[in-house]
Amino acid sequence: MRKVMAFGTFDCLHPGHLDYLMKAKALGKYLLVVVARNSGVRAIKQREPVNSEQDRLKLIQHIDFVDEAVLGDREMRKWGVIKKHNPAIIALGYDQWASIPSLRKELSGLHLEPKIVRIKAYGPEKNSSRNFSRKF
Repeated sequence: MRKVMAFGTFDCLHPGHLDYLMKAKALGKYLLVVVARNSGVRAIKQREPVNSEQDRLKLIQHIDFVDEAVLGDREMRKWGVIKKHNPAIIALGYDQWASIPSLRKELSGLHLEPKIVRIKAYGPEKNSSRNFSRKF
């Protein structure tokens, strides 16, 4: 079974999120989605999430084509969730901060060698969480 892991905040779920997850699912047979912890949202986005991590997790768990959804690591850059689930592929969103070469190097140091794919944007001019949060 080819497991694909996708990461995100998924606050105020929108069509761009669904497109990202559908494209990630198309890369393998099993889609595991890692939902960012509230602390991670604060660290990366410099703001409070609109919805709690538990609510965001529940939303993702109810998407038909998502096979499993879990909360991410409490501490950033520890990669515990990746070590635990050992995906064949990691699908990154077009706007996610991770550098593929840097991530590949860090994971290699942990004896993990997943393929890392950057998913192309779906109308980022209108389907970005950044744009959505500016409306409020």
